[in-house]
Amino acid sequence: MALHLLDPSTLFLALIGSVIPAVIWLFFWIREDSEHPEPRGLIIIAFIAGILSVIPTFLLEELANRYIHNQQDLYTVWAFIEEFMKFSAAFLVALDTRFYDEPIDAIIYLIVVALGFAAAENFLFMAGSGDIVSGFLTGSMRFVGATLLHTLASAMIGIALAVAFNLSKLAKLIYMAIGTFTAVLLHTSFNIFIVQDNGSGIASVFISLWMAVILLLVFFEKLKLEDIYN
Repeated sequence: MALHLLDPSTLFLALIGSVIPAVIWLFFWIREDSEHPEPRGLIIIAFIAGILSVIPTFLLEELANRYIHNQQDLYTVWAFIEEFMKFSAAFLVALDTRFYDEPIDAIIYLIVVALGFAAAENFLFMAGSGDIVSGFLTGSMRFVGATLLHTLASAMIGIALAVAFNLSKLAKLIYMAIGTFTAVLLHTSFNIFIVQDNGSGIASVFISLWMAVILLLVFFEKLKLEDIYN
C-alpha cells in the first residue's frame, strides 16, 4: 500500500472519490437541522475529528487482530472499537460543550463524525487498491454501503441520546448502552453478511440500509414536529 500512496494520481483520485461523497452526505444531513443550525466551525471540527479517529481505531483493531482468532468475535470487537471511537470524537469536540443544547444535536454531531470517519476509511481503501479504476469502483460501493453503515450506526447512538436528552443521568447511561449495542449489532451484522455471502446479496443489504435511512429521516421529522428541543 505504501507504494500506491506515493502515486500522486492515485492519491488525488482517492481524495476526490472519498471526500466529495462524504461532503455531499454532510450537506444532506445538516439540512435536516436547518431550523436550528449548529456552528459551521464546529461542524468542520467534528468532521476532522472523525477523520483523525481512524488512526487510534486502526491501531486498536490491529491489536485486536493479534489476539482474537474467531472471525465473528473479531468483527464484533472491530465494530465496538469503531463505534466507541466515533462517539468519543463527537463527545470530545461537541457533546461535552455548550453547543449540545438540543436533542437533535447528538444525532447531527455523531453523523458528522461518522462521515469524516467514513471519508478517511474510504480514502485508505481507494489509495491502497493500486488501480485507479478499481479504486473508484471500490469508492462507489463504499459510498453507498459502508458510508451509509457508519452513518446509521452512529445515528443509533445519537437517537438514544436524543430520546434521553431530558432524562436522568442513569436513564441516559441506559439509553446510551442500548444505542451502542444496537450500533455494534448493526455494524457486525453488515460485516458478517457481506463476508459470508461473498457479496452476492449486496442488493439486499443496500435496500435494508436505505430503508433504515428513511426511518432515520422519519425520526428527524418527529423531533421537529414535537419541537421537543424548544
